[in-house]
Amino acid sequence: MNISYKWLKEYVDFDLTPQQTAEALTSTGLEVGSVEEVQAVRGGLKGLYVGQVLTCEMHPNSDHLHVTTVDLGKDEPQQIVCGAPNVAAGQKVIVADLGCVLYDGDQEFTIKKSKLRGVDSYGMICAEDEIGIGTDHAGIIVLPDDAVVGTPAAAYYHLESDWVIEIDITANRADALSHYGVARDLYAWLVQNGHPTKLHRPDCSEFHVDDESLPIEVEIENREACKRYACVSLKGCEVKESPQWLKDRLTVVGLRPINNIVDITNYIMMAYGQPMHCFDADMVTGRRIVVRTQPEGTKFVTLDGEEHILGEHDLSICNAEEPMCIAGIFGGKGSGTYETTTNVVLESAYFHPTWIRKSARRHGLSTDSSYRFERGIDPAGTVYALKQAAILCKQLAGGKVSMQIKDVCPEQIKDFSVRLNYEYCDRLIGKKLGAETIKRIAESLEMKVNGEDEQGLDLTVPAYRVDVQRPCDVVEDILRIYGYNNVEIPTQLKSSLTVQGDEDREHKLQNIIGEQLVGCGFREIMNNSMTKVAYYENKALNAYPWESTVKVMNPLSADLGVMRQTLLFGGLESIVRNVNRKNGNLKFFEQGNCYHFDASKRTDENPVKGYIQESHLALWVTGKRVEGSWAHPDEDSSFYELKAYVGNILLRAGLSETSTVIEKSNNNIFANALSIRNRAGKVLAELGTLANKILKEADIDRPVYYADLNWTAIMKVVRKNKTEFQELSKFPAVSRDLALLIDNQVEFAQIVEVARQTEKKLLKKVELFDVYTGKNLPAGKKSYAVNFILQDETKTLNDKAIDAIMQKLIHQLTTKLNAELR
Repeated sequence: MNISYKWLKEYVDFDLTPQQTAEALTSTGLEVGSVEEVQAVRGGLKGLYVGQVLTCEMHPNSDHLHVTTVDLGKDEPQQIVCGAPNVAAGQKVIVADLGCVLYDGDQEFTIKKSKLRGVDSYGMICAEDEIGIGTDHAGIIVLPDDAVVGTPAAAYYHLESDWVIEIDITANRADALSHYGVARDLYAWLVQNGHPTKLHRPDCSEFHVDDESLPIEVEIENREACKRYACVSLKGCEVKESPQWLKDRLTVVGLRPINNIVDITNYIMMAYGQPMHCFDADMVTGRRIVVRTQPEGTKFVTLDGEEHILGEHDLSICNAEEPMCIAGIFGGKGSGTYETTTNVVLESAYFHPTWIRKSARRHGLSTDSSYRFERGIDPAGTVYALKQAAILCKQLAGGKVSMQIKDVCPEQIKDFSVRLNYEYCDRLIGKKLGAETIKRIAESLEMKVNGEDEQGLDLTVPAYRVDVQRPCDVVEDILRIYGYNNVEIPTQLKSSLTVQGDEDREHKLQNIIGEQLVGCGFREIMNNSMTKVAYYENKALNAYPWESTVKVMNPLSADLGVMRQTLLFGGLESIVRNVNRKNGNLKFFEQGNCYHFDASKRTDENPVKGYIQESHLALWVTGKRVEGSWAHPDEDSSFYELKAYVGNILLRAGLSETSTVIEKSNNNIFANALSIRNRAGKVLAELGTLANKILKEADIDRPVYYADLNWTAIMKVVRKNKTEFQELSKFPAVSRDLALLIDNQVEFAQIVEVARQTEKKLLKKVELFDVYTGKNLPAGKKSYAVNFILQDETKTLNDKAIDAIMQKLIHQLTTKLNAELR
């Protein structure tokens, strides 16, 4: 939210600089993002001074130029060539000195030494439009005789810059969504820090009813959604352009001026935090306003021309016949104020935050008004804001108040009562503040002290502080005004010994794996756990069905409508972003949670049991593995590169090759893929080449190799693993090769599995070193050259033992896989 420094000073007295003000607000919890100067005149009249024309003579080579000497309060007067017809000796004028920057629309130019028709000129005598203080260009500015030579033009015109303080308002601080709201916090800080100050706002003494010729009746049908509704009518208003001071107020905080009536309502909202709406009174059919919901399917066109379908969950402001406005969110077409409007009705209300929030999300609307209503405004400020708006309408539009204020409040919204004990406050803060300090801060925050004893205070917290309803909330408010930096860091640290648990070991291993991947050239990415509905809805993904998706209630948008089932799509978004910026050789990894819903596990006793959260590790590889190297030819990334990375991760995690089984994956996000399971059949990882359909939908035109490791499952498998030292064997290993003729559908993983089942003790490694398909082979056959490593840790293997093992392997391969020796 943007706060005007000059506007803020209208409500609280202080002498802090804009930067000091920003630091004070940040210390109170209103974090300032930036402080920017807003000049009243572009350039701030820098380099412009009051000068006196000492001499003025005709230019020797021109019939309209004059050669002047001008005193700027320097040691020597300056010669300036001037073309204005009204320049004369003895005048006090505004002069742009050398180096001054002047502006003409979007263009700027710097005053330099120049030669005009052979005569040197060292500056420029200016007209109104040339320096931005007016539009007159008939001649130069002639100042009164009492103007002091050498005075900067900014000082002469009393030109003061404003400063925009950008504050990042947290969701709980609805009370600070206005200049007066920010002023309240600044006032409390000033009081605590000993600055002379006073908090004030305009009174309503100028408000009075001129006549009662335009009464408006108000009825609240839905009292849950609308807690208070007030309105007042004005006749004889002239809708026109706002005065400059009002336009400046709105422009500096980022609002576009529209007309005087609309600008007044926006001014009141930014000043006091009360959103308002203005109706053309002639559009209020029956002179009656009804606050109610609409029948399901009611069509409604808003001011921007968009059609919305209203229902029983959408509160609307209606006349006697039809809705005029979506309450607290957006006005309806035809019900606002236009140039032809003369009679207006001003609305000031308090709507239930939940109703406004849900309705705004449902219709995809977000306005300054809804932003405030859905967080909770001051229910006691509706009539004050209405009176202030009416006063301004009389002053700026010439209207007359034509009814008594109609204020319908079915049920009074009460302030919050809180009992605060001093001991509790000191314990929570970690420092003894003292009763007087606590009381002073509470009162400066407009908390009323109803009772006081030795133990603490009985406080009434104003209803606009929707986030302060418990003792701990009051302590937080007191601490932010007292200053977090004023609570000393203790010299002793009290702690208890803890035993490293499974989560600690898992976190440590994640860091190790992350460092390992970074060492291999990977970059870590982080994506939002909430993702697009479109990734799962109607996609027929067999591993991530729509029914298993965890839906988000009241999502901010369809792009954040579900919790991710897989890390895949966030990584593809990162790939697209990088490829579009000419960064195409990519290796990414991400560690994050994935979420699933299993309806069969959900019960009435434990409804959350059906929701499953698992930790996953994902890898993406695309582009060139090597490019532009003098020592190595260019090489594309491949599935086998990815497989090596996955194998090293599993090995580092404590999973040996013998503890896993590799199978073909049927996950249809892949064109071709492998699935790595443990001996119990649990999928630990899937890796492969992503399907063209997935890549096309992501707008990627290159192969992407993707691996998904179920980190939760992996940690369950390795949880009981122990790292043990193993001495290198003293006995040699034996290598034997077999050339096997097998069916095309047989996979190498099946050969490995048969071999390990046949010889569990002495077989150390099985590797494929050659594949042949083509001529001289029977139809439907292929040839694999497989290497087997045998080793006995206790003795040297002899030929008889080796041959026996190999014969057994050949027999099993022949029997189970129909393999033949070539």
